[in-house]
Amino acid sequence: VAVTEAGGLAELFRECGARVVRREPGAAPPLAVLADAILAAGDEVAVLPNDPEVVALAEAAAERARDCGARIEVVPTKASVQGMAALAVHDPLRRFGEDVIEMTRAAGATRFGHLEVAGQEAVTSVGMCRPGDVLGLIEGDVVAIGADLAEVARHILNRILSGGGELVTLIAGAHAPPGLAAALEEHLGETHPDVEAGVYDGGQERCPLLVGVE
Repeated sequence: VAVTEAGGLAELFRECGARVVRREPGAAPPLAVLADAILAAGDEVAVLPNDPEVVALAEAAAERARDCGARIEVVPTKASVQGMAALAVHDPLRRFGEDVIEMTRAAGATRFGHLEVAGQEAVTSVGMCRPGDVLGLIEGDVVAIGADLAEVARHILNRILSGGGELVTLIAGAHAPPGLAAALEEHLGETHPDVEAGVYDGGQERCPLLVGVE
């Protein structure tokens, strides 16, 4: 069971075999809705919260489902790209406990970042941002502030890849400018030719770009 806020991301998770629970942007799904989805999914279910704010709710929903006799485990995915990495290694023929371990390992090995556009003035770890500034975040921390989406995206890509990586996942949001993902693919080809890139349309409202590195 995968939790997500966007239509494109929901379709990606369904294509990977997950049952999807939608939530409103910036909010968690109702506990009862998530618990019912878990119970409807089967007797052995892995839950992918895909957001740090949803992890605790997923644990509570899983506990409610366990009271009905189901075997439930929460894979503590903090980003959609971690959820996709977990699903990529999911094997329904493997023992459930072993499968959860592999999914958790794959999620934990996926570093993630994203772009946001500041809506108000605020103090960040790298200085003051103003409305309209592009914020580059890695694992939830602001690491770059700029005026150009592509420039900030290149910065966070280079920074994440400085620790190594073989696969980059780029998920464009609803308000990503045309050509952003293609420009980043070209950048990767020039600077990290050995890295494979996957580009998807996520449709998420708040973040013009989601980035994952495995």
